[in-house]
Amino acid sequence: MSQVMSQVVSQVVSRIRSRLVAGAAASAAALAALSAAPPAAHAQEPSPSGDRLTVTVRDAGGGADGTYEIHCRPSGGSHPDPAGACAAVERNTRWGKDVFAPAPRDAVCTMQYGGAATARVTGTWAGRPVDAAYSRKNGCEIARWDRLVPLLPEARGAGRP
Repeated sequence: MSQVMSQVVSQVVSRIRSRLVAGAAASAAALAALSAAPPAAHAQEPSPSGDRLTVTVRDAGGGADGTYEIHCRPSGGSHPDPAGACAAVERNTRWGKDVFAPAPRDAVCTMQYGGAATARVTGTWAGRPVDAAYSRKNGCEIARWDRLVPLLPEARGAGRP
């Protein structure tokens, strides 16, 4: 009986070893492919049409209201600061994260009002469609807005000149 057990164990160990070797080879190939990939979504080569965004701002004050076009790499468009707008989005772009994602539904936000300013950003960023709405109705939304200044204007609501 022990000789049969020894043969079974030997066969099992042999199968496991061959699967580990095959898995290691697949892992090495995957790592090689990943090491050749860019470290972030925004580091990819731009699509032929490039990153293009349209920003519509309302009730921000200080002459910031309007609709602006931005394209990046190279920066341009009708936005007052296209290079700064592109840099703001680049600065906040992280691999696997949506830079334009809304605040999480379960986020605990301060009860502060940042003014009546609203904005909508549409277009394409890092090859993905964008359709995001912004306001300044609480601390989470204010922080979300402020991360993208100057893509979104520095708001002048809630007692700001």
